[in-house]
Amino acid sequence: MNSAGTTMQDFLKGKTILVIGTTGFLAKVFVEKILRIQPKIQKLYLLVRASNTDLASHRLQNEVFQTDLFKVLREKLGEDFNSYIAKKVVAIAGDLGVENLGIKDNNIKNVMFEEIDIIVNSAGNTKFDERFDISMSVNTKGALHVLNFAKNCHKMKVLVHLSTGKYLNQNTSKLSSNEVIFQEKPFEIGESLKGTSKLDIEIEMNLLEKKLDELRALNMDENKIKHALKDYGIERSNLHGWPNTYVFTKAMGEMLLVHYKDNVPLIIIRPAMVTSTSKDPFPGWIEGQRTVDSMICTYGKGKLPCFLGHPKTILDIIPADLVINSVIAAMVINSNQAPKNFIYHVSSSLRNPLKVSDVHKISHQYFMKTPYINKNGKPIVISKGIALKSLSTFNIYVTIRYALPLKVFNLVNNIICHSFQDVYDDNYKKIRMVKKIAKLYKPYVFLKAVFDDTNTENLRRAAKSYNMENEELEFDPTSINWTDYMMNTHIPGLVKYAMK
Repeated sequence: MNSAGTTMQDFLKGKTILVIGTTGFLAKVFVEKILRIQPKIQKLYLLVRASNTDLASHRLQNEVFQTDLFKVLREKLGEDFNSYIAKKVVAIAGDLGVENLGIKDNNIKNVMFEEIDIIVNSAGNTKFDERFDISMSVNTKGALHVLNFAKNCHKMKVLVHLSTGKYLNQNTSKLSSNEVIFQEKPFEIGESLKGTSKLDIEIEMNLLEKKLDELRALNMDENKIKHALKDYGIERSNLHGWPNTYVFTKAMGEMLLVHYKDNVPLIIIRPAMVTSTSKDPFPGWIEGQRTVDSMICTYGKGKLPCFLGHPKTILDIIPADLVINSVIAAMVINSNQAPKNFIYHVSSSLRNPLKVSDVHKISHQYFMKTPYINKNGKPIVISKGIALKSLSTFNIYVTIRYALPLKVFNLVNNIICHSFQDVYDDNYKKIRMVKKIAKLYKPYVFLKAVFDDTNTENLRRAAKSYNMENEELEFDPTSINWTDYMMNTHIPGLVKYAMK
């Protein structure tokens, strides 16, 4: 039980944390937060994929500390910023896909084993259709390599693994006649989403190696091998019931962690679709386009005359700073113990739902009020567009949109045909590409489900026993006004950072 007056920041005093995946979006938010709220942190080991320490340090400077995210801390410390970073941060060159995280220097490795209190693994390849070998190396094997490293850390208090809430799994129950609720439960080793297939992770790894050998024996060039391995990843994922390579390999990584964790205090955080920071360190910071953002950005540029997704589908999104606040809370409250309930869904769908129709409406309002300026300096005029309620309707619409001349397309713009012959013209490759992307997003924009967050709600209650100064560790999704957040924070953030 927390003693009166103690803050979560107090827990971080004198601690040494290893952060993996440091150049990624969420890890940067975590690192910035720790350095800003607890200057008495002992040390941050930041693992970066690089061949040596100098290159790792260079990547950290260019890709992490020089980003806008650190402007609040930079302004706060002024001329002392660089010396503060140098004092608190140690760049570690490594590779998640290799045993011992690819750390070659045994002296450094042994010092880390002595000093590390906490490990936060935020690494992951998030491309839905990445090469199967790359996704397997990072998302599946990498998770096990982190666990094995944690077992060698003598002061290990907690291992936090950031996973994803984006997969469809068997841990569901009925919420209503049309909706299911995904439970905060771990995957069992070998669990397949299709009863007709048996998932054996070792066999999957062996089949992948065999596939690689076959492709190389055919003397294929690297580009062909890349596409073959992308297709193979989707094929294996679909065989076992997962919609794409990303969620399949992340699920297998979770299985290995849970099965082999032994006495390591393990926390698995499953965030929903992560969006820009809502408040901290400032509103609207984001990197890249994350899931629904691609639709918003393309729509704002006038290149998307429709929204893919059933209007009533709930888009489970959550701002990045709320995710990181939940990570810190879980880290503090579960330190030194192996909690019974260690899966946390950091999501909004159950307590503060946002629908596809809401995002469509708000996006239209924003870009009508503040049009996106094209490269010629002229504002882009957008139309309201239509919402397409099924993938088949979307495919027909896209075929018409790209296959017919614009004048003809405008005449049939609001007519939904029931069949259409693909036109093999110069736009056929574009049609196939758009349809392929739509297929990858289908599980998320037509899914009638919400995510249970009972464990996370209990975590919020437990966190209230700490003095959370200025609500800087708040992670309650009911505090978000979606219209205000989307109009005044998230979409402006996308325009500034992701629509360049």
